[in-house]
Amino acid sequence: MVSKDREVPGSAWSALARCAAPLLIALPLLNCGGRPHAADEKYWLVATNIKLPYWQTANAGLVAAARQLGVLAEMVGPDTYDPPAQRDEFRRVVARKPAGIMVSPADPELMTPEINAAIAQGIPVITMDSDAPASRRLLFVGTNNYQAGVMGAQVVARGLKGKGSVVIYTISGQENLKERLRGYQAVLAEHPQIRIREIVDVRGDPRVAFDRTKEIVAGKDLPDAFACLEAIACAEVADVLDRNRIGGKLVVAMDTQEMTLEWIRKGMIAATVAQKPYTMAFYGLKVLDDLHHHKPASLEGDWARNIFAPFPMVVDTGVTLVDKGNVEEFLRAQPPMPRKGG
Repeated sequence: MVSKDREVPGSAWSALARCAAPLLIALPLLNCGGRPHAADEKYWLVATNIKLPYWQTANAGLVAAARQLGVLAEMVGPDTYDPPAQRDEFRRVVARKPAGIMVSPADPELMTPEINAAIAQGIPVITMDSDAPASRRLLFVGTNNYQAGVMGAQVVARGLKGKGSVVIYTISGQENLKERLRGYQAVLAEHPQIRIREIVDVRGDPRVAFDRTKEIVAGKDLPDAFACLEAIACAEVADVLDRNRIGGKLVVAMDTQEMTLEWIRKGMIAATVAQKPYTMAFYGLKVLDDLHHHKPASLEGDWARNIFAPFPMVVDTGVTLVDKGNVEEFLRAQPPMPRKGG
């Protein structure tokens, strides 16, 4: 504020105005983090089985971050569990020279050369949800999957009071599910009277989980517990048990599909390990945006061993255990999902 007894001459006002003009222009940039975005700046999330509620939640996080940043973003991938189709979709995205790519590799061995090829072209690539640790991806954003397995296995061990048999449902080949299985095995190894009776590969198809569970319950020797390392199986397990009026079985699920939560309400599923796909995609897009605008001289550095790396190798988004005691609170806390195309 200028004092009335010391008026600024007109020429001085002109000089001040000339100095202030660049600052006024810069203020909007400071408010948005100092990153001007091109009109065609676009980021991609490449997943598989993208019609699953899990991936629709991830897409909501992607859309929210894109709106906040003022950039374009899109999730693509096959509607079913189809690793080769995911690889082909990734190739199509790379050909469009995107600002950055998030990918959840269904088959890390299949996706590793594709990720490396994109990095070699100067396209920032990060993994989310499922990792490809042998690739040159810049970082992984998602769950500490070993700890997620430990959390689920601890529920099984407590529920069985240290004794019984368990059937585990998974999808073979995915790095995240391998880590969850390792977590289960580590905990159950501490309880020698609990044995893993069978590991069922559902191949990304809920019908496989339903049919195999029907076969299991048709036998005379029923397992004491069922545990799922992925999102789609345990709602099917609970359905089969309910149809056959089989009670007293411990079911521990993964993720928060609507039917999984409903079966928790009904008492057929004891608990589920809830991940944060919204957070993974939301934060992952912000990481990609930063990598695009502040790109290292080369994306092909040995970042895992570089103690001066400008980004971490892993960002753990955390998990939550949801059971009958907190399922209603969990549901109330969920943000509304954006309408399709909204």
